[in-house]
Amino acid sequence: MAPKTTHPTVLLSGTGLRKSYGPVEVLHGVDFEVRAGEVHALLGENGAGKSTLVKILSGLVQPSEGMVALDDKSVAFATVADAENAGIVLIHQEFNLAELRTVEENIFLGRERRKGLFLDKAAMRIEARMLLDQLNCAAPVTAQVASLPVADKQMVEIAKAMSRKARVLFLDEPTAVLTKAETASLFALVARLKAEGVGIVFISHKLDEVEAIADRITVLRDGNHVTTVSAEGISPDDMARMMVGRELSDFYPNISAPSAETLLEVKEVSAPGVRRASFDLRRGEVLGFAGLQGAGRTALMEAIIGLHAIESGTLRLNGDACTFDSVAKSKASRIAYLTKDRKGKGLLLGNDLVWNFSLFALDKFATPFLDRKAERAAYDAATQAVDLRAGSPKMTAGSLSGGNQQKLLLAKILEANPQVIIIDEPTRGIDVGAKAQIYGFIADLAAEGRGVIVLSSELPEIIGLSHRVVVMHNGMVTGSLSGEDINEETIMRYASGLVSERAA
Repeated sequence: MAPKTTHPTVLLSGTGLRKSYGPVEVLHGVDFEVRAGEVHALLGENGAGKSTLVKILSGLVQPSEGMVALDDKSVAFATVADAENAGIVLIHQEFNLAELRTVEENIFLGRERRKGLFLDKAAMRIEARMLLDQLNCAAPVTAQVASLPVADKQMVEIAKAMSRKARVLFLDEPTAVLTKAETASLFALVARLKAEGVGIVFISHKLDEVEAIADRITVLRDGNHVTTVSAEGISPDDMARMMVGRELSDFYPNISAPSAETLLEVKEVSAPGVRRASFDLRRGEVLGFAGLQGAGRTALMEAIIGLHAIESGTLRLNGDACTFDSVAKSKASRIAYLTKDRKGKGLLLGNDLVWNFSLFALDKFATPFLDRKAERAAYDAATQAVDLRAGSPKMTAGSLSGGNQQKLLLAKILEANPQVIIIDEPTRGIDVGAKAQIYGFIADLAAEGRGVIVLSSELPEIIGLSHRVVVMHNGMVTGSLSGEDINEETIMRYASGLVSERAA
C-alpha cells in the first residue's frame, strides 16, 4: 500500500489578482499563497506590485479581478478590522502607532482587556510586558510612544500584531531600523510562530536576511508574477537577478582614482559621542565609514556640519581652518549632508516634490521673491539627472517609494553644488535596482572632483564603493584601511575594537 501523501495547508491565497486605478492596471493576474508554518518571502523592486498585492490580501483594498481565499473559502474583507478578526495581520513599513499614547495602550488599542465594565489595566500591563520580553525589548510599557527610539517603536508594532493572535502575519521591511541583535530577536520569534503553524509573508530588501529566513520566495516585476521557488540554494545574487531581470556583474561601478589633493582634514575632533577623531578626504574620493551601531559615525558627521558643537580639534577645508556652528554655515562652504532618516529629517513628507527640492537651495530661487519658473526648471533638470520617477511634481514626498525619496533628497542637496557630500546610509530601505542607480550617482559625483563620504551598515556596500575605509568603535577612529585591507574580516576586527591603529 502506497504511503499516504500529505499536502501543505494553504492558509491564505490569491488567484488571478488584478488591480486597476482608473485606466492603469498595476497588478496583472497574480497568484500567491502562504502556507501554515512557512516564511514566504515576497520580493521585487519598488513599483513591482508588492504593496498592492499585500493590501489586497490583508483587506486594505479590493481587487479589480480575482479571488482571495482563506482556508480554501472565498473571502472579501470589507475592512482591515475584518481581516484582523480573521487572523490576518499586517505590520506596515510605516508605523501605525498613536504617538501620544503609552506602549500598552497602543498594543491593545481597540481591543482593550476588560474586567466587567472596567478596563483590566493590570492584565494588559502584564501581557504587554510579556510580549515585549519575547522580543528582548526593554521599552517601559507605561512610556509614551513618542518618547521611544525608532527601533523600539518597531518592536511595539510587532508586539501589537502578536497580541492579535495572527494566523497569517505580513512583515513589511520589519528590520529596516533594527540592530543585528534586535533582528536576531525578531527572527527567533518568527521561528516560534512558524512552529505554531503561523504563515508569515516576509517583505525585505535585505536579501541576506531573506536567504536566512525564507522557505519559499515569490518575485514580482512590473506587476507580474515572475516566479515562485523554494528558497533552498537560492543566493542573494540569484534573488537580485530575478528581481531586476539582468546580471549584476556591474552592480558596483568602476570609480576613477582620486586626486592627491586633500579637500577636508579632520584632526583630533571631540564632540558629543566622538573622541579625538581624525581623517582626511581627498578630491574625487569615496571615503567609506564603517562601524557597529553607536560607533559614532553619524555623531562625527553631525559635528562637522555644525549640528553639534565641536569640543576640541580642528577642521580644514581646502587647506583653510574652519568651524561651523550651524548647517547654514557648512552649506555656505559647500558641505552637504544626506541624513539617514530621510522621512523624519530629510524630507517634509506632506509637502510637494518641488517644495522639498528647492528648500535646501532656496536662496537660488528667492531674491527676494520666489522665481517659480526658475525653481521648476531646476527641479525638472535635477530630477531628470537622478531619474526620479514621479507622476507629478505636485505629489507629496511621502507618496514616493523609498528609492525615489532618496533620489529626491540627493537632487535637493546637489542643487546647492556641494564640494563635500556626506551620505548616511545611502540605500537603506530601497530596492536592488535603485541601489545600483545610487551607486552610479556616487561614482559620478567623485568623477566630478567632489569628495564623497559614505556611512553604511552594509559592509558589501562599503567595500564595493570606497577608495579607503575609516572604521570607528566607541566614538573613536580605530583604523583607516586601503587596498587589500578593505575586506569584511579586517573591517569587523577594527569595528569590534579588537585592534586599533590608535592603540598601536
